[in-house]
Amino acid sequence: MHVETLRRYPVKSMLGEEIAESEVTERGLAGDRARAVLDVATGKIASAKNPRLWRDLLTIEGARVPDDAELSRLLGRAVRLIDVPPEGAEFERSVPERVLAEGIEAEVPHTVGTLGAASPGGTFFDFAPVHLISTSSVERIGALSPRGHVEALRYRPNLIIATGSAGFPENDWVGRELHVGGDVVLEVIVASPRCAVPTLAHGALGRDVEALRTVARHNRVPVFDMGPQPCAGVYARVLRPGRIRKGDPVRLG
Repeated sequence: MHVETLRRYPVKSMLGEEIAESEVTERGLAGDRARAVLDVATGKIASAKNPRLWRDLLTIEGARVPDDAELSRLLGRAVRLIDVPPEGAEFERSVPERVLAEGIEAEVPHTVGTLGAASPGGTFFDFAPVHLISTSSVERIGALSPRGHVEALRYRPNLIIATGSAGFPENDWVGRELHVGGDVVLEVIVASPRCAVPTLAHGALGRDVEALRTVARHNRVPVFDMGPQPCAGVYARVLRPGRIRKGDPVRLG
């Protein structure tokens, strides 16, 4: 196995960028989710996991963010760009199945989450600081989808790991260590339950509801006390920091 692609997302829920290498600390890849958009009216962190309100975040390049006034105009709500989360910061996650059934314009039920249960304080990660997905999983989802392919960037990974096995190999990485390059060691915590975000337009990419529907049909994995969830990829924390590069070997510890 090896690192096929490295990606970071300078602003939470905005478009990311591919990079050749990165320093990795307990806070993940350098510059990843360094900032976020705050909804002034509610005090919540804006997240495309609530597509009705925030899907347009995925039209904005995270590396070239306009000022707050322009950002508010683009998003249709008063917002501020912040680099430190408020204490107890929350975000909304629309129920994915309801979004699929009723559409992205519908006001559907949502859950409210707090940031970073498995991340250092002061970060904007929903859960853990590193998200990985394998080429095998992306290829399997694509093969099972009516389109015949799916784009890995819809799942917003930090690392795309080139794997030779079929199916969803990272399901079996949970609870194990991944050694990346010569320095970095990651602990895989849990499979990544998917929300509505992969189905949304990402920049020039149009909508693809099958990016979630196919996962829901073919890869439901137990996630903590939530029971089987549609999953693609895994979350990890950083056990040993260091530098990683595209092409670095990856091995299971």
